Amino acid sequence: MSEEEDIKVIFVGEPGTGKTSLINVSVGENFERDLISTTASSFSPKKFIKNGKVYTLNLWDTAGQERFRSMTKLFIKNSKIVILVYAIDSEVTFEGLKEFWLKTIKESLGDEPIYAIVGNKSDLFLKEKIQESVVREYAQNLGIKFTLASAKESPKDFVVFLESLLDDYLSKKGIVINNNKAIKLSNQDNNGKQKKKCCI
Repeated sequence: MSEEEDIKVIFVGEPGTGKTSLINVSVGENFERDLISTTASSFSPKKFIKNGKVYTLNLWDTAGQERFRSMTKLFIKNSKIVILVYAIDSEVTFEGLKEFWLKTIKESLGDEPIYAIVGNKSDLFLKEKIQESVVREYAQNLGIKFTLASAKESPKDFVVFLESLLDDYLSKKGIVINNNKAIKLSNQDNNGKQKKKCCI
């Protein structure tokens, strides 16, 4: 199992949406209720194995505060998967997702990455301000995935969602996922030998 590939995954959204908590629990850390707001971008690795190859999702955490947004734009480059996070108990965070984050990233990266919307803090359903059906329809209209998540109560479910985004990324590259195995079908010559690409 010598082959490895690093894939940049960026989490974006307004402050207080729980981006850091989602990343922390995804890599096996305990949930912490009172985290300090992120003021600098950093990443944590999460590994998945597909058919003998290791795929490392580098989960990039970004600052949501307006004064850091120009800096965050620098870290958007080369992102292969973009996760837009809002908090279900805050309508402002969903509006920010639509009006700033999605537009900004689309302007920079177009449709090249895999996009997903995550409604975090689903454990606060009694304080829900944005109905799940509204966001689900919004995501469907954009043709991107959507899920509710709780870093506090269901981190394993979010890891499963992360893996599904990895599968989508591999499929977009021409790799078919069968029973959690990755089989490369594209870029082969008539003898079945994989052609090498230069200067990617």
